[in-house]
Amino acid sequence: MFARYVSIIFAAAVMIAGAALPAAADDAAANAIEAKTQVCGLCHGPDGHPVGPEVPVIWGQQQNYLVKEIHDYRAGDRYNALMAPVAHGIAQEDTRPIGAYFAAKPWPKATPSSAGPDPSITDKLEQCQACHQPGFLGGAQGPRLAGLNEKYLAKTMDDFANGVRANNLDMPGFMKALSESERHAMAKYLSGL
Repeated sequence: MFARYVSIIFAAAVMIAGAALPAAADDAAANAIEAKTQVCGLCHGPDGHPVGPEVPVIWGQQQNYLVKEIHDYRAGDRYNALMAPVAHGIAQEDTRPIGAYFAAKPWPKATPSSAGPDPSITDKLEQCQACHQPGFLGGAQGPRLAGLNEKYLAKTMDDFANGVRANNLDMPGFMKALSESERHAMAKYLSGL
């Protein structure tokens, strides 16, 4: 009888230990990814609030977009003096888990603006929603724009318009078709969402 209890307890212990191994492996992988993202907080903020007005929010951003941008920095299709070396330090197999890590974070809270869009850009904003989705919250086709910093948005739009940034097939033409004042009015409106 005692031997039977010992074998049942042993079998249960093996099952529990076996079940814990995948969870422990998942925890270890998650901790490894979190450790690899610590450098990101130096600019993008440890709490999701970027440290400067030209640094984008990456907490809560679309995973596909984050993965694409890491790839583009690594491939040289997009350049930033700080991001290029960071992206080169990210192993290919870590890009998707890092994108997922930041996409799962909550978008940092900000004080929304009550101002509506300038009437001169209303129709242009409607065109943006095809990719950036209603409310400009992003989706599979494009990143979230709502709540990004105004200076970051204006610079990004200007960079697309001026050919400085070309890692998207549609954006350069669309941004060139807008005047600088239209681009900046859009940036102001989108940052206040």
